Amino acid sequence: MATKKPEKMAFEEAMNELDVIVNELESGDIPLEDALKKFERGIALARNSQQKLTQAEQRVEILLQADDNAPLTDFEPSDD
Repeated sequence: MATKKPEKMAFEEAMNELDVIVNELESGDIPLEDALKKFERGIALARNSQQKLTQAEQRVEILLQADDNAPLTDFEPSDD
């Protein structure tokens, strides 16, 4: 099965794959070359997921601005 490009993946799908990659890398039971390929894939997934989160945040801000009764506040990520 061909691997999907991160741009074509849903956010949740990318995060699930990233979680699998992190677990595999943390196990330390894979050859170096495979680990490097997985790391590269993980970076691509993380960057694309961050971009999708940024876009979602921008959409929320636009929607809030469209509602004259909704106060705007700065986005503050939780420490969880």
